[in-house]
Amino acid sequence: MRTLITSSYRTAAELLGKNHPVAFPTETVYGLGANAFESDAVKKIFTAKGRPSDNPLIVHVGSREDVPSVISSMPVYAERLFDAFSPGPLTLVLPKNKRISPLVTAGLKTVGVRIPDHRVAQKFLKACGVPVAAPSANLSGSPSPTTWQAVRQDLNGRIPCILKGDPSRVGLESTVVDCTGASPVILRAGGITLEELRGIVPSTRLHKQQTNVPKSPGMKYRHYSPLAYVFIVSSMEETVPMKSAAYIGLHTTRGASFGAKRICRNEKEYARALFRFFRECDAQGIQTIYCEQVSESGIGLALMDRIRKAAWQ
Repeated sequence: MRTLITSSYRTAAELLGKNHPVAFPTETVYGLGANAFESDAVKKIFTAKGRPSDNPLIVHVGSREDVPSVISSMPVYAERLFDAFSPGPLTLVLPKNKRISPLVTAGLKTVGVRIPDHRVAQKFLKACGVPVAAPSANLSGSPSPTTWQAVRQDLNGRIPCILKGDPSRVGLESTVVDCTGASPVILRAGGITLEELRGIVPSTRLHKQQTNVPKSPGMKYRHYSPLAYVFIVSSMEETVPMKSAAYIGLHTTRGASFGAKRICRNEKEYARALFRFFRECDAQGIQTIYCEQVSESGIGLALMDRIRKAAWQ
């Protein structure tokens, strides 16, 4: 299969309308989308990624007016969250509309929906005219793509189209919030923080119990992993500097010699750089990546979630 790389959202939307999967940019990471109403189209996402079929997909729409086509109801507190953070990196899990393919929801009666805060994504989604189911546009388990070049690296020849855009400015996937109970429950930490959510709905809490029936991506399988071994460190004393190793974090390495190194100004930059750094390390043949541990507050909660899922410890 030849993969078309285009800047035309209309061309990409036309291909999706023919039940082809299309990679497209968002503010979080690049997604691999298909018509959420058509099981035959959704099935191609799982085939291209090598993704387990019991891992549900998030549905993306271009505007608030499109949300009723995805869900059947929304509690008042969920409306408040949507009003506060959408468009943006927030996914709400709600009772699904019957038209949504069961492949999207892994057979569940709920579905995650979000509106990307990304100009190209919104134009593309509106041109599609249907809700678009989309996980990250990478091979299952590998670091999520934050550039169209990373999508090409994983999926060239496996999908018919990549819609080009700028690098993703958030760099981590959306926050997923279960809104089917009496109060919001964070299933996956992401670009909207726990503190921000509690500023709108104070009863918001974190999901604690592990499950074999995930209601959200990122709850069951090992994710975000480069080829290198990833280790979490709290200080430089825990690293072994060498040309086959790399380091990413907030604090200087004091002249230590690594094959690759990224010192970030703050947790937000660290989160934006993480997946791209993983891929750069793989391209250089790095065998070990040391990731500095950060406080699990603000975006640090999502950042440490991704690092732990990628780590070998």
